[in-house]
Amino acid sequence: MMEENKKVWPTELKLKKDRRALEITFNNGESFLLAAEFLRTQSPSAEVQGHSPDQRKTVPGKINVELLKIDPVGNYAVKLHFDDMHNTGLYSWSYLRELGLDHDTLWQRYLSELKEQGLSRNP
Repeated sequence: MMEENKKVWPTELKLKKDRRALEITFNNGESFLLAAEFLRTQSPSAEVQGHSPDQRKTVPGKINVELLKIDPVGNYAVKLHFDDMHNTGLYSWSYLRELGLDHDTLWQRYLSELKEQGLSRNP
């Protein structure tokens, strides 16, 4: 799968007008619409992911988060700037594709973690 990811590149990244979603299209025809809340709560940053799987944090209260801007990082990733001032995660092309492909599973896991921890999507 890693080899396949290296061949898949985004052909378009489009920030929706309301700044609440990012549309990404890849050269293999796959296209995903990823909500800003989803991207923020799945940030690849150490702040969210920790330094090992058991350190991963559930980030509550991001239902209204918006994307302020997208900065390219070399030819392999983007840095997303959110309106809650989070901007430390580098979203590689393969990670964005993974988020698109695994969206439903990751989103359900997030919602379950919120419930288990007594947290809310609301600020």
